Amino acid sequence: MTRIGDEGGGTSEGNNDGPYVHKVGVPPKQGLLNEIKFALKETFFHDEPLKHFRNQSKSRKLLLAIQGVFPILDWAKRYKLHLFRGDLIAGLTIASLCIPQDIAYAKLANMDPQFGLYSSFVPPLIYAAMGSSRDIAIGPVAVVSLLLGSLLQKEIDPKHKVEYQKLAFTATFFAGIIQFTLGFFRLGFLIDFLSHAAIVGFMAGAAITIGLQQLKGLLGVKTFTKKTDVVSVMRSVWTNVHHGWNWETCVIGITFLAFLLLTKYIGKRNKRLFWVPAIAPLISVIIATFCVFITRADNKGVQIVRHIERGLPPPSLDQIHFTGSYLLTGFRIGAISGLIALTEAVAIGRTFAAMKDYHLDGNKEMVALGTMNIVGSMTSCYVSTGSFSRSAVNYMAGCNTAVSNIVMSIVVLLTLLVITPLFKYTPNAILAAIIISAVVGLFDYKAMKLIWKIDKFDFVACMGAFFGVVFISIEIGLLIAVAISFAKILLQVTRPRTAVLGKIPRTSVYRNTQQYPEATKVPGVLIVRVDSAIYFSNSNYIRERLLRLLSDEEENHKENDQSRIQYLIVEMSPVTDIDTSGIHSLEELQKSIQKRDIQLVLANPGQTVLDKLHASEFASKVGEDKIFLTVGDAISTLAPKLEP
Repeated sequence: MTRIGDEGGGTSEGNNDGPYVHKVGVPPKQGLLNEIKFALKETFFHDEPLKHFRNQSKSRKLLLAIQGVFPILDWAKRYKLHLFRGDLIAGLTIASLCIPQDIAYAKLANMDPQFGLYSSFVPPLIYAAMGSSRDIAIGPVAVVSLLLGSLLQKEIDPKHKVEYQKLAFTATFFAGIIQFTLGFFRLGFLIDFLSHAAIVGFMAGAAITIGLQQLKGLLGVKTFTKKTDVVSVMRSVWTNVHHGWNWETCVIGITFLAFLLLTKYIGKRNKRLFWVPAIAPLISVIIATFCVFITRADNKGVQIVRHIERGLPPPSLDQIHFTGSYLLTGFRIGAISGLIALTEAVAIGRTFAAMKDYHLDGNKEMVALGTMNIVGSMTSCYVSTGSFSRSAVNYMAGCNTAVSNIVMSIVVLLTLLVITPLFKYTPNAILAAIIISAVVGLFDYKAMKLIWKIDKFDFVACMGAFFGVVFISIEIGLLIAVAISFAKILLQVTRPRTAVLGKIPRTSVYRNTQQYPEATKVPGVLIVRVDSAIYFSNSNYIRERLLRLLSDEEENHKENDQSRIQYLIVEMSPVTDIDTSGIHSLEELQKSIQKRDIQLVLANPGQTVLDKLHASEFASKVGEDKIFLTVGDAISTLAPKLEP
């Protein structure tokens, strides 16, 4: 398709004296149907989920399909007794951690303690059957509990328990529907729009907010603000300092908080002692409950749990709002809390899958998480997801499969059936201490420092989410995180990078002159690399940027009394695609530089780009002898005498 030579005495295919210049071939024409098929495959089926169905009988395909929905049917066949030991120990360990946490997290969601336990009984069983992660531990988590509680209490006062619970179950149902839909239609890539930096900032802000909210229980404050911003919370704390704090509660809360933080430090310093911080919350609850019971500190103002409903979780399908004014409200709250829960669970699953070197299907995970929350909403559970602290303990305790979740669920069930009355005298202060110690790890200052070093715009996104959560509200912080993430995408798309290239001495390689100051420019030639696809959103910017670089280079040549610019070479290897606006901008660019007697040259356009250049006939306008495989080919052909 292209030239192999130059009418001005350059290289040609038959000229053995000059360097060989390879032709840029015309890409084979692809049909519209094939293009659509390829685009759909790469968007929704890039991991080829159906490849193991090929060349299988109908019965085998049916079995594979069932195993695809319920992976437990596949790995259970290979399950050996020696694996159970690790799963049993891990399950018992995370159960000892989850029981006190569940009771505490239910209070974050403004719900009775038993609902936290329900959410660690039913959802883990569903996930064990449908999930593909071996390490993730399922249950309520602090951030989602607080988010759900803060959103729900804006609609219904938690004092109206029945209506509040109905809306909570409705939100949980729709959280599951959204999670299931994203996974079923393979739309999991949508959650990637929330950047890592924004998540770090959001989680850190949520940790501060959750910690401050626990000052009510930690200090024994009876009248406390319903707002979550730091100013309102601190005002509420300090206005009660003289008459609202209870010194017995303060002693219990601060003492056990120090104990829990110490055990976390011990577990962090010595990985083999991971069980110490895992069992510390349960030990704290037992000791604190016993102390309150024998001293009857509840008569001295120490607030206690008082009552946890015994028995199996009751059905709650009839409490979900499928019609009425709360339907859309439940959907909105479920969408927000469900997406945050999904983001956290998938991130945790991928982390541990990478550590153990096995594949985690993100879309299957979403289906599993969605199903467990749908079922959970019908069995008196609120939004559950993967807990990082529990999953880390599960991993370090030696879990091998999702059986550890089943063991945990059985222990929680036994707790619901037998042990719940023993929690009557558990002080709220110890629950507050457990929550504070649990969320300390969410404030990842090391990640913040790394983000600052790597990308300042990412740091802005991180801080925007952080301050939004801390000073306004959790939902506003989340909105800021999403907005800044999208702003970064738009900025990168609309303002792509360009680089002026020069030749690295003693090589045939052309690189960015800012990155390699020793790279020398070719006299009479400006070489520019465009580091992005060229779309309607950035095509005008790219054209103006190239013209501006050309004008600057011409001024430099005049000042240094160098030969005028004859060629503008656009290096297009990073240009993955181009649309009609992009081609139109290139046409305008060519017209503009032709008036200056400068020729446009294209180097290394990809197949998709080359296809469109030919379809629009722009390739013939530029001249097929002005399209080259590399910048080196272009220089050796068009300006061999000018080459440095």
